[in-house]
Amino acid sequence: MLLIADSGSTKCDWILYKNENNDPIRIRTKGLNPAILSKKELKKVITDSIELTSYKDIVNSIHFFGAGCGTRKNQKKINNVLTSIFEKADTTTKEDIMAAVYATTNEPAVVCILGTGSNCCFYDGQAVQLKTPSLGYIVMDEGSGNYFGKELLKKYFYNKMPIELKFSFENQFNLNEKNVVKKLYQSSTPNKYLAEFARFLFENQDHPFIENILVDGMTVFIENHIMQYEEELKTVPLHFVGSIAYHGRKHLEIALNKRGLKGSNYIRRPIDNLVHHIKTQN
Repeated sequence: MLLIADSGSTKCDWILYKNENNDPIRIRTKGLNPAILSKKELKKVITDSIELTSYKDIVNSIHFFGAGCGTRKNQKKINNVLTSIFEKADTTTKEDIMAAVYATTNEPAVVCILGTGSNCCFYDGQAVQLKTPSLGYIVMDEGSGNYFGKELLKKYFYNKMPIELKFSFENQFNLNEKNVVKKLYQSSTPNKYLAEFARFLFENQDHPFIENILVDGMTVFIENHIMQYEEELKTVPLHFVGSIAYHGRKHLEIALNKRGLKGSNYIRRPIDNLVHHIKTQN
């Protein structure tokens, strides 16, 4: 049985695939980011899913695509955790940007991730080329869920949020200063905590104040990441994967239009397309 995983920092989508005669089995767990979580924490996320571990003795091949898996060290970390649970399986771990590529195209393209974190690459039809490193939520991740979470918190605590939005924001989240500081500096997943605020943006995305935050954030991502591939974009399409890109498409397109760009595919979850890609490769 084939097991495919597409993991961000917030959530991980799993698909168990047996053959054409059986419907794929879909499971969701918390995200598994080896750059943030320890081996013990990673293992606990998997073993907490009784449904997933019930197949541990019949899975013989695992393809794992995840945030934080861009280095050999972290790939090895994930592989070790997976093989300690699925003892009969061969495992392959790749960076989440490869899942985004496989989910959107077989041809050369510029492919972006806008989810809890963000990333961008050029796919030449065979390999991925990255012109900027991915330094994570503290330094980079423009246009991502955690980026917008930080923007909302700053607007709120700097008293720059319109009063009607401020009341709504307070009713939806625990904004006690001690709680916020604890979540940011004592939690093992502060990026996930920050990204939780992003849903407030899309619940209020027609408000001019929120529109400005979204368009400004998307513009920063375009300028810092997408425009690194300005020459490539003269001849190849631009694709997006992730919940922020999917839900924020209207504002993303406004920002793209300012640069004379246009997105082609907008895919919320790449997992279904990954199944097709891996099946055709095997």
